[in-house]
Amino acid sequence: MKTSNPVLARLGQAADRERAAGYAQPGPYGQPGYPQQYQPYPQQYPAGPGYPAAPPTVTPMTLDDVVVKTVTLLGVLGATAAATWAVLPDELLGLAWIGGAVVGLVLGLIISFSRMANPALVIAYSIVEGVFLGAVSKTFNTLYDGIVLQAVVATFGVFFLMAMLYKSRVIRATPKFARIMIAIMGGLFAVMLINLVLALFGVNTHLRDGSPLAIGFSLVCIVVASLSFVLDFANIENGVRMGLPQRYSWTAAFGIVVGLVWLYLEVLRLLSYLQGDD
Repeated sequence: MKTSNPVLARLGQAADRERAAGYAQPGPYGQPGYPQQYQPYPQQYPAGPGYPAAPPTVTPMTLDDVVVKTVTLLGVLGATAAATWAVLPDELLGLAWIGGAVVGLVLGLIISFSRMANPALVIAYSIVEGVFLGAVSKTFNTLYDGIVLQAVVATFGVFFLMAMLYKSRVIRATPKFARIMIAIMGGLFAVMLINLVLALFGVNTHLRDGSPLAIGFSLVCIVVASLSFVLDFANIENGVRMGLPQRYSWTAAFGIVVGLVWLYLEVLRLLSYLQGDD
């Protein structure tokens, strides 16, 4: 099955190599033009002298696998954030904020461009992001009491709304939609990176200062982050259909967590703009 998403395409190629290497046997009812499905149950082989050893099988990814992995990663992230909030002294919040952001970005890029699913890296990303979000949330909540709870509720509200819209097919992840979304997200990432570099040199672009431009920029980011879940849902659906190995559910869960973190940060910023100046 062809897909317009480059990450899913790389994962599909990795799965095909595993099949070619003999790590999994194709199912008996594969259709021409589509990858063979992994067998959910090991095939029985005759055993004993003179018979070759039965090749190992790989359990395919399911939607339940992705849900369990996503909940696990969110649990790790939430526990780490809570511990950072409760234990870390206020004078170290800035260091945790910057360090978590940099390390989280590096880990996120490694996971995104890797051709293999790595549960250890994904869990490490959740831990680092937990430290980062704990520091950020504590800082914002000190300035605006109750803002963190509002942002958390809004973030998960948007997520479940997008899930319902996708399930009811109100929004579809067509190839054109995927190409446009990837281009927009790449552009936003470049703008935010440039803005960060300029801010380090004391240049104020007014994208993050509570001005009308900053409010507009945050609204754009919130809309794009929300729509990115449509790509994640489609990737999960296609991954299950393609019969990707079960461990790739960690990669799918990672995509959901990244979108939730981005959406939460943008909602947090927007709420702070609406409540007053930093």
